[in-house]
Amino acid sequence: MEHIFKKRRLNFLYQSLKYMRYVFNDHFVLVLIFLLGFLMVQYSRFLKAFPANHVPIILVLLVLLLFLLFWGNIATYLEEADSQFLLVQEAKLIEIIRKAKRRAYIFWTGIQTFCLLLLAPLFLRLGLSFPYFLLLLLFLGAVKGLIMERKSRQLISSKKVFWDKAIHYEQKRQQRILKFFSLFTNVKGISASVKRRSYLDFLTNLLQKSHQKTWSNLYLRAFLRSGDYLGLTLRLLILSLLSLIFIKSPLISAGLAILFNYLLLFQLLALYKHYDYQYLTVLFPVAGQSKKSNLFQLLRCILYLLTIFEVCLSFSWFKCALLVGAMLLLNEVYLSYKIKKIIDEGT
Repeated sequence: MEHIFKKRRLNFLYQSLKYMRYVFNDHFVLVLIFLLGFLMVQYSRFLKAFPANHVPIILVLLVLLLFLLFWGNIATYLEEADSQFLLVQEAKLIEIIRKAKRRAYIFWTGIQTFCLLLLAPLFLRLGLSFPYFLLLLLFLGAVKGLIMERKSRQLISSKKVFWDKAIHYEQKRQQRILKFFSLFTNVKGISASVKRRSYLDFLTNLLQKSHQKTWSNLYLRAFLRSGDYLGLTLRLLILSLLSLIFIKSPLISAGLAILFNYLLLFQLLALYKHYDYQYLTVLFPVAGQSKKSNLFQLLRCILYLLTIFEVCLSFSWFKCALLVGAMLLLNEVYLSYKIKKIIDEGT
């Protein structure tokens, strides 16, 4: 049993490390270095010119503390078939999950402590002495242990494994990690959920129901009803708007917004293969060229619509110029190139 779960853990870690090289590629590392330098400079200036009103800072720190306390899950590496094949080994499995809880506690408490040490100057400027800050770290570490214990009780009891909950819990944990990697590259093993959002039907009604727009209608429905595309679009749009609103440097804020738009465009290109599992689409009496042109038109429309939102909230002519110029290049040059490359690779 120990060997089986150790092998699963190493396989998943190896898979994650394989995708990490696509996350921290040369361009992204360069952006992170500039961003880290910018944040360090701003942090230093903020500490030197510490505001007299401490209430907003205290509220932000409280929200951050709550986030750090509940951040982190127990990696059990359970699989769906285990409820059948490992049922006779339930007692050993309970001990394995308890060990996983201890590993998770050590790892996530370390992350929590590291983040709080970075924020130590803020606590000291707020009047908290260093010994009391150390006591706060110990207290939060103890609370983290209670939270991990509570999470483990949702998976196991002293004599029983809650198989359905535990397996679903692990599947959700792994899917969240894989979906993060999917922002940067194609990832295997991601399961997609589909949900009809009836309140968005007016968007599908806006699109012409014609022979030439067959793939546009299919792509739009996949975009609105899939659990991946719409949620990813909203999250990256929010990050873009936050960077444009709260980062004062026009070059960095606009650069981050452009980066998020690029990541979104890269992910939305997966719509081209969304219906590959539907073999009946091969029988559609539709020209193959329309699949390419319809996707190109839909993605252009989505990205230009997002650019309008970003321009309206950029509050700077320089940011507007950078956003418009970059999105023109992405939509008219890069998008056309990527669609052609995807089609050439598929044929």
